[in-house]
Amino acid sequence: MTRLAEAETLNGGSTLDAAPLHGGGVDAARRAFPLAPSPWLDLSTGVNPRAYPLPAFAPEVLARLPDASAFEAAEAAAARAYGAPPGFSVVAGAGTQAFIDLLPRVFPARRVATLGFCYAEHAARWRAAGASVTQAQSLDELATMDVAIVVNPNNPDGRIAPPSDLLHLARRLSTRGGLLVVDEAFADFTPELCVEPLLAKEPDAGENLVVLRSFGKAYGLPGLRLGFALCAPPRAAALRAAQGPWGVSGPALAAGARALADSAWLRETRDFTAQSAQRLDSLLAMAGLAPIGGTSLFRLVESVHAARSFARLCSAGILARRFDERPSWLRFGLPAGPRDFERLAGALGVRSDV
Repeated sequence: MTRLAEAETLNGGSTLDAAPLHGGGVDAARRAFPLAPSPWLDLSTGVNPRAYPLPAFAPEVLARLPDASAFEAAEAAAARAYGAPPGFSVVAGAGTQAFIDLLPRVFPARRVATLGFCYAEHAARWRAAGASVTQAQSLDELATMDVAIVVNPNNPDGRIAPPSDLLHLARRLSTRGGLLVVDEAFADFTPELCVEPLLAKEPDAGENLVVLRSFGKAYGLPGLRLGFALCAPPRAAALRAAQGPWGVSGPALAAGARALADSAWLRETRDFTAQSAQRLDSLLAMAGLAPIGGTSLFRLVESVHAARSFARLCSAGILARRFDERPSWLRFGLPAGPRDFERLAGALGVRSDV
């Protein structure tokens, strides 16, 4: 296998199994490009490169199983941070992925659709549970399903569905017993795109709605494995029961409670990510890779030379995100600062002073 062919198996072309491929995979990149400089610069994940500073944990956080008060504190902080309305429940889990795994088992369905091309695990988990899964091209198409899934803003292209339209869809689904799942994993820096605050005025729209929120992406701590599901109390009770006891670690709960209450850090980080995304836009455009979409945590580009660009970056020890389903696409996460921007610019053959 040639170096380029090996590169094409990373982040988007492995035939080892049928599981979706994701960002990350630096170990595989090292094996394919053993002469690449280290440390690798991983721009494939869409995670904030400036992590929230972890607090010093009290000894009992690590020495004891988390009790109910630890869950309550993290869930209350999430409810305030995300604008959950009164009467809407918040459930902590081991990352958004944990809920994506649970939903098909807790709320089984036959006909499921995602809104367009999106995070592949949604379709994969429902198919594994025996559902027929399709890609809908409009919210109207989703209204005919047993379960409709919208990633908003969408991963990987940043497509946006207005929150008011999503609530309208939730009401339409509710009339036939359908469920709407809204994945807001990348919504922390764009609260105007979130459906939760609108539910205060339209609580009935939330009865058949589950909103998923990721902690690790915006706060730069995906390794903690923390996420939240926001939904009506009966659905929340079912998700809690399915998780069993201690579904989240004590350190994750403690860090989440602290970080989600730190609104000043979130505001400062929102400014940082916006500025970094603009600088990344300029750098990519200079390299002939003008972004076609994205969020403040990643940018998506399209090029007929995407595979070659991916291999070139890997040779420089930089990992971007490829997509087997969209071979002309590459996704770039944010560099952490000037040195990472300089390194990316050098690999792309452009100036770094943009």
